[in-house]
This record gives sequence, structure tokens and C-alpha cells, in this order.
Amino acid sequence: MTRKMKTISLFDEELLNIDYHPSVVFYYFKQWDVYTMEFHAHPAVEIMFVISGECLVDLESQAVSIKKGQFILIDANVKHRLIVSEGNPCRMLNIEFLFKEKKSNFPSIRELANENKSLRMFLNVNKPFIILEDPNEVYQTLKGLILEIDEKNEDNHIMISLLISQLLIRIANLVNSMESKKISRNKNPYIKRTIDFIHHNYDREIKVQNIADAVHLHPSYLHRLFKTYMNKSILEYLTTHRMEKAKELLLKTDIPVSDISDYIGINSRQYFSTVFKKYMKMSPSEFRNCVQKNIGG
Repeated sequence: MTRKMKTISLFDEELLNIDYHPSVVFYYFKQWDVYTMEFHAHPAVEIMFVISGECLVDLESQAVSIKKGQFILIDANVKHRLIVSEGNPCRMLNIEFLFKEKKSNFPSIRELANENKSLRMFLNVNKPFIILEDPNEVYQTLKGLILEIDEKNEDNHIMISLLISQLLIRIANLVNSMESKKISRNKNPYIKRTIDFIHHNYDREIKVQNIADAVHLHPSYLHRLFKTYMNKSILEYLTTHRMEKAKELLLKTDIPVSDISDYIGINSRQYFSTVFKKYMKMSPSEFRNCVQKNIGG
């Protein structure tokens, strides 16, 4: 008997009300050397795990860089494409899964969520995609899952179900941990003020001393505090924020590439180009040509 597949989102409330099992429909290991995928969407939830190198995942309105040890979870029916630039190969593990109506005694997503608070919270996140750092737990689970599927043994369906459930719970734990850190740093007034200052002033020259003066802390103490909460330095955060703003300007405006640096507080066009290329593995001009001109392609 053919089991019914239903096209539903990972964050559809139906998963918490009706009994479904996840079912893997596609997976592969792949070394990409240079590649630009066509925009596409599919009914499956997709996980793209970067084993080595890095790549760009373009989601039409936003392009995100995924590096070694990171993975992106893309919900069903979200339009996206993969871009791997020349000279920057990327090895990836990809897996896609749909949901089928419960046909065995193995706990459904709903039943697992009723027993696991972390999974229940995760299924209410409702985001088109999520990027996460993996402490090696997700990758090991993904590898184990693929090995079991490759066995093509009729008796290993329980192990496959266990591993998919483990995968979702591990991802849920990572997402909830990330959200807890956000709440924690937002509760610290100095971290919140520092981030607010950067977001309001990134378009002009900023030094750590300027931020320290604004939040009324000694620069060295603020630096240590910020690193503790954010796992990156103030200047690293500022640079990342500026590069994200540069990406938005390149994607959504016709501002000449040569002028972008002026809009993000970097007074050297050459330095901006160098930093952007380090951040995105392509120059600002290449990024605009590769992404903006092909939207909808």
C-alpha cells in the first residue's frame, strides 16, 4: 500500500495536531567546484550541511554564506538556489524529507513533541530558513541516517525513524540554545546598548572607544563582556553587520558598487572590496552580477 505524502511546512501547526512521520526522499554527498543552481522550490524540507569549504545560498531576498561546520535548514516550498564560486570548492551533505501519515507504532512528530519540550518549542519557530553551527552532533546523526538508508534493509525502518527523530531533536536543541542566548544578551543592558549603537552608527567610522563611551564602560571590559555573550569581538560583529548591509544594498538598490563602501562606514573602497571578498568569497561586483541580475532566473 502506498503511503500518503502531504506537502506541509516543518512549522505547520498540523504537525502538532495530526500524527505524521518524516520520510527521507532525497540525499547525497557532493563536491561542488564551481556551480550556480537555478532558483527552485520543492515540497520537501531540506538540510544542506557544509563539510568543507563554503557556499552561498540565495533565497531571493537574502543571500547567506554557509561555511564548514554550518548547515542551513530550508522549509518546504521556500525558493532558493546554491552558488559555489570558482576557486572555492564546497563539499556538502544534502538531505530532504517530507511528512507521511503515521502507519506504524513508532511515535509521530506530534507524540515526540508532547514528550520533548525542546522539539515542541522548535516546531513553533516558523522561519523560512535557519542557519546553525554544529558541535558535530548533527553531522554524525546525518551520516548515521544515510548509512542506514543505504543498507536498504526492510528491517531497519525503526533505526531510520529513530535517527530522523534524533536529528530533529538535536536541531531543536541547537535552535532553542541559540534563542536562549539571544534572550540572555538582550537582558544585559550593555550588550543591547552596544548592538543598538552599532546598528545605528555602522554607516560612519566607529572605534571601540566610541561605543565604550556611549555605554559608559571601560573599553577593555566591554570587549571581554561582548565576547563572552556574542562569541565574537565587537569589531567582528561590526564587520559582519556592515557586510550584511552591503549585501542588501547590492541586492536591492542600483547604487554603484564603487559607492557602497560610503554607505556602510568604510572609507576605503579597496579595503571594502577586500573584506567583502573574504566574507562572501566573491567581489561586490561578482556578487551583484551573480545574484541580483539572476533573481527569478
